[in-house]
Amino acid sequence: MASSFTLWHCLLPILLLHVSFSFADPSLYAPFLRCLTNHAPPSDHISRIVFTNANVSYTSLLENYIRNARFNTSSTPKPSLIVTPLQESHVQAAVICARSAGIQIKIRSGGHDYEGVSYVSQKPFIILDLFNLRNISVDIQNEVAVIQSGATLGELYYRIWEKSKVHGFPGGVCPTMGVGGHLSGGGYGNMLRKYGLSVDNVIDATVVDVDGRILNKDSMGDLFWAIKGGGGGSFGVILSYTAKLVQVPETVTIFRVEKTLEENATDLVVQWQDVAPRTDDRLFMRLLLAPATSKVNKNQLTIRASVVALFLGESNELLALLEKEFPRLGLKKENCNETSWIESVLWWANYDVGTKPEVLLDRELNTAKFGKRKSDYVETPISREGLEGIWKKMTELGKIGLVFNPYGGKMKEIASDATAFPHRAGNLFKIQYSVTWDEAGSAVEKNLTTQAKMLYDYMTPFVSKNPRRAFLNYRDLDIGSNTENSYKEGEVYGRKYFSDNFGRLVKIKTAVDPKNFFRNEQSIPVLPSNK
Repeated sequence: MASSFTLWHCLLPILLLHVSFSFADPSLYAPFLRCLTNHAPPSDHISRIVFTNANVSYTSLLENYIRNARFNTSSTPKPSLIVTPLQESHVQAAVICARSAGIQIKIRSGGHDYEGVSYVSQKPFIILDLFNLRNISVDIQNEVAVIQSGATLGELYYRIWEKSKVHGFPGGVCPTMGVGGHLSGGGYGNMLRKYGLSVDNVIDATVVDVDGRILNKDSMGDLFWAIKGGGGGSFGVILSYTAKLVQVPETVTIFRVEKTLEENATDLVVQWQDVAPRTDDRLFMRLLLAPATSKVNKNQLTIRASVVALFLGESNELLALLEKEFPRLGLKKENCNETSWIESVLWWANYDVGTKPEVLLDRELNTAKFGKRKSDYVETPISREGLEGIWKKMTELGKIGLVFNPYGGKMKEIASDATAFPHRAGNLFKIQYSVTWDEAGSAVEKNLTTQAKMLYDYMTPFVSKNPRRAFLNYRDLDIGSNTENSYKEGEVYGRKYFSDNFGRLVKIKTAVDPKNFFRNEQSIPVLPSNK
């Protein structure tokens, strides 16, 4: 039987032949492939983790983690290679060899980047897809978990639940999100008013830097600050995060209450703005606003306001609290469901109460719909008159929904420069603009993305200013894109995402990656003198 080293060198000419179909200049990528054999042991079977477009698995590997169907069309630029590391040394080799060959790499952990930045480029590129690096080690005694970047939030929540029914982690509500991207952008979930962002609970990390070294908190210095909310893809390849687990009660309460304008939804929203950011920090009340068919006139659109909540406690305490603070909600005992934390995770992910937690291990591959998201921050309550104007605009447009996510609690206690994520005290809530559709076609996409921009423009008087701020994990290329790898272009979106933290992020980027190898359309730029 041939050795794996001999086998790999036999396969190399075949790989190079296949590569020639997708690369304009295959001579550029031949050194990359040969380099891999020199920087990882032959026993690693690198031939099993490198896929060209001639490989039968290429299309499924590419499409499995495309989470926005806008970027899964025949005209979408495709990677020339997909590299799927099975161990950390594969990541090191891929970085060293891509840098040596001058090839751009896109780093994908879960594929939930709303603009497809982790798997699309207008220039020749390869994808470094981390989905195989998904190990999770949960230590309940010390209340920590070590989570590889390719793991999903659903897998993390399940592994915690396996070990303890009174521990959890303050991450997002979508179980298929990859840990690497979610945490490096901040990590926002329904326990942030009690425990802060995901990154506020990160105590260590491992990263492959531009030289192929594996660094941890002690050896990476200021870089540790940067990858907690500053986006990992600008600085290196994040292999894992070590996070503190948080304690959750045996019984939590969830509820959903809906009202339309005809049912005094405007009064509800006015009061929500006063209550949701200031109430007990165990209570998170998300507000969803969407055009809906009127119950009074079937030919007319109204606005439906839905309050979706998690309370880290029992329903009787919650009912007493909201009867006093939020009477416009009209919460009743029958609206409440007392359950366990893991069951609340399932409910927030739109599974029925009683669904088995094992469903969290389902990665729901290749199930993307079309979508567009944008974001804003609100510092002062929107007046009744302002809200009524928003309702009119939303019903005119017809498709765009808004999600109001309350701040306060732990978020106002943490300094804006404690991590790279800056949006802390002073914010009442964050807005997500949301539209999702099923029908393919450029005309449909143009219509709906234009609607999102029109509502975004209309909201200008009600949101943060100078700069108008945005949330990195709600990626939006409309606010700026770095096509020339320039500091000037990078500053446009950088100030919106990172406010005063942008300058420090640029200095760190310049120090750790002066030639700007790790880059994307909205990455942190280097200082002009280092271009």
